[in-house]
Amino acid sequence: MNIYSTEKIRNVGLFGHQGAGKTSLSEALLYCVGVTDRLGKVENGNTASDFDPDEIKRAMSVFSALTPIEWNGNKINVIDTPGFFDFVADSLGALRVVDCAVLVAAANSGIEVGLEKIWGSCESRSKARIMFVNKMDKENANFTHIMDEAKEKLSGARVIPIQLPIGAADSFKGVVDLIDRKAYSFDAKGVPTEIPVPEEMADEIEEAREAMVEAAAEATDELTEKFFEEMELSVEDIKTGLKILTANGAVVPALCGSSISLAGVRLLADAILEYVPAPNYKVEAKDGDENAVEIAADPKAPVVALIFKTSSDPYVGKISYLRVFAGTLHSDTVLHNLAKGVDEKIGNLLFIRGKSQEKIGEAQPGDIVAIGRLGISATGDTLSDPTRKVVLPGLDLPRPFFSKAIRAKSKADEDKLSANLQRLLQEDPTLQLERVEETHQSVLTGIGDVQLDLCVERLKRMGVDVELYARKIPYRETIKGTVSETYRHKKQAGGRGQFAQVSIEITGLPSGSGFVFEDNIVGGVVSKNYIPAVEKGVRKAMEGGILAGNPVVDVKVRLFDGKMHEVDSSDMAFQIAGLQAFKTGAPKAKPVILEPIINVEVIVPDSYMGDVIGDLNSKRGRISGMDPVGNGLQCVKAQVPLSEMQRYAIDLRSITQGRGSFVMEFDHYEETPHDVAEQVIKEAQAAAEAK
Repeated sequence: MNIYSTEKIRNVGLFGHQGAGKTSLSEALLYCVGVTDRLGKVENGNTASDFDPDEIKRAMSVFSALTPIEWNGNKINVIDTPGFFDFVADSLGALRVVDCAVLVAAANSGIEVGLEKIWGSCESRSKARIMFVNKMDKENANFTHIMDEAKEKLSGARVIPIQLPIGAADSFKGVVDLIDRKAYSFDAKGVPTEIPVPEEMADEIEEAREAMVEAAAEATDELTEKFFEEMELSVEDIKTGLKILTANGAVVPALCGSSISLAGVRLLADAILEYVPAPNYKVEAKDGDENAVEIAADPKAPVVALIFKTSSDPYVGKISYLRVFAGTLHSDTVLHNLAKGVDEKIGNLLFIRGKSQEKIGEAQPGDIVAIGRLGISATGDTLSDPTRKVVLPGLDLPRPFFSKAIRAKSKADEDKLSANLQRLLQEDPTLQLERVEETHQSVLTGIGDVQLDLCVERLKRMGVDVELYARKIPYRETIKGTVSETYRHKKQAGGRGQFAQVSIEITGLPSGSGFVFEDNIVGGVVSKNYIPAVEKGVRKAMEGGILAGNPVVDVKVRLFDGKMHEVDSSDMAFQIAGLQAFKTGAPKAKPVILEPIINVEVIVPDSYMGDVIGDLNSKRGRISGMDPVGNGLQCVKAQVPLSEMQRYAIDLRSITQGRGSFVMEFDHYEETPHDVAEQVIKEAQAAAEAK
C-alpha cells in the first residue's frame, strides 16, 4: 500500500440495520476497484470483512473491519460495521474516527431502526453522511418509498437524491445521475456505461433535479444569489454546494444500486471522493491541566492518535486500531498515554485489510492504521508525542445493563478463565466483569444476550469451558419488631471447658441506619475483654441471614446481661454465645426480606409510551414522571425492583422494536411483598438442600 498525504485520504464507515447489505457493499467496493479478483458472499462465509469464525457461523458482522481501497489516486479507508444492536461498541468506535457515514438502506425493507439509531448518533455529532439505497434489484424494492420514509423518520439533515434508479426489482436497469443528467447501466464487473436517459422518467428527473439544485444553492450566499438570478446552477456549482452541505451535516446525498450485481458501486466510490471531506481539519483536545488545545492535521506536528478498536490475533496478539489526527506516525517510536500515565513503545505499523496485514513505515495525519502488542492502552485512549501530552474526546458508548453470572465448568477451566476473559474485555469496552462478594458470583454485563452468548462461544474456542447462569439478586434482611434473647453456651469434655452466657435485645432500625451494637453491661457481669467477641459473633450471625441466608441490615443489638466463668470463659465462647443468641432471637422479631429498588429512565418514541408504562407496571414498577425530550421522544421515570429488570434490555428492545433505550441505578432497599418473599425463601431452601 502506498503512503498517501492527508488530502488524498477519505475515511468512511458503512452503517445501517442488520441485513441491509453493508458487508456485501464492502466486498463490492474491493472487487470493483480491483483489490480482489473474486466477489465474496456473506452466505458463503468468504468475504474480506467477515472473516471471524463467529461471523461466518452467524452470517452477520460481529466486529468492525477495515477494508481500505485505492481509487483514482486516493485512499479510501472503508470500515464495515455491525448492524446488530449488541455490537454497537464497534459501530460507535468506527463512527468516532470516520469523516463520513455511508448509511446503507435496503430498498426492499424501508428505513429500519438500526439506520434510525445511527442517524441520531450522526445528527448529534453533525457528522457528514451519504445514503446508499442498496438491493434495488430485489423484489419489492422501492426507492421513492425509502426517500419518503427518510423525510418522515430522519429528522435534522435532509436526504437529497443525486441519483434515481431506472426500474426496480427484476426491471432494475441502471441509474440516472441527476447532476449531469446522464444515465448508466453496469456490466458484470460494475463498470458503468452511458445509456440514453429514459424518456418516461423526464418529469421525475426534472422534479428531483430541481430539489437537488435548490438544496445546493443554500450552501453559500454566492450560490444562492446566482440561483435566484439564473434559476440554475452549473454542474460544478452543484457539486460545490453539495460538498459544503454534506461536510457540515446539513444535507445527505442519496445514491442507489446493488452490492450483489455491482450496479452503482463505482459511482459510490466516485461520490465518496467528491463529497466526503478530507481529514485535514482541526480537532479539539485537552492537555494535562484540562485546558482546551487545537490539534491540526499537520504532518510535521507532534503525533496525536486515537485508539478506536482493539482485537486479538493468534500470531500478533493484541492489535490496536488507531486514527492519526496530527503528525506523521512512524514505527519504533514512543508515544505517551496521558489518561493512563504511561509511555507506549510503538512497534510495527500495520496496514490492515480484513484479516490481511502488511507492515508499513509511516502513517500521515488522517490515516487509519494498526499497531501490534501495545501495553495497557485500550480502546478510547489517546496516544500523543511525549512533548505534547493531550487527550482527545474518547468514545461515547451506551452503558451495559444486561447481566449474567459466569463460571468455569472445571478447576482447570477456572485457572484459564480470567486471562481469556480479559482479552474479550479489551476488545469490547461495553463488556464489564465484576466480582460480587455478597452473592459470591462473577457477573458479566453487556448490551444484550447475543453479545454474552458470543463471549461463551469465543471462550470455548479458546479452550475454556464456561456457562452463563442467572445472576443472584442481592436481597437483604431486617426485623420489624423487638425481642430479648438469652443464650448460654456450655461445653465440658474433660479439662478446660467452654462457658458464656449473654442476654441481648434485638431491635429493628429505620432503613439505612446500618448496624448498631450497644454495650449495657453493668457491674462487670461480663468482662470488657469479652464484649468485642459478643459483637463479632452477632455480626457473623447477621451475615448468614434469618430467613433466606441474606445479610441482615438496619438492626440494633443491645447487650444488657450475661455470665462468665473464671476458668472456662473465653473469646470463642462469648463469640459463639453472641452468634447463637442472635440466630435464636431474630426469627421472633418479625423478620422480613428487603429487595433492591432501582431508578429507571426509559427514552422511547411517543407511540410506544403506553406499552412501556404497562410493562413497567407489570414489573411492580412505580411511575414517577414522564417528560418530553424532543424529536418525538419521551422519558419515562420509574422505580422498579431489580429482580424484575434482569431481562429488561431484551424486553424493551422487543416492545419498541429497538427504538427505546434506558439507564438505571440503585436507589434503596424496601420490604419485599409476601408472595415474593415466600418464593425467595423457597429458592434459598432448595439451594441449601442441593448443597
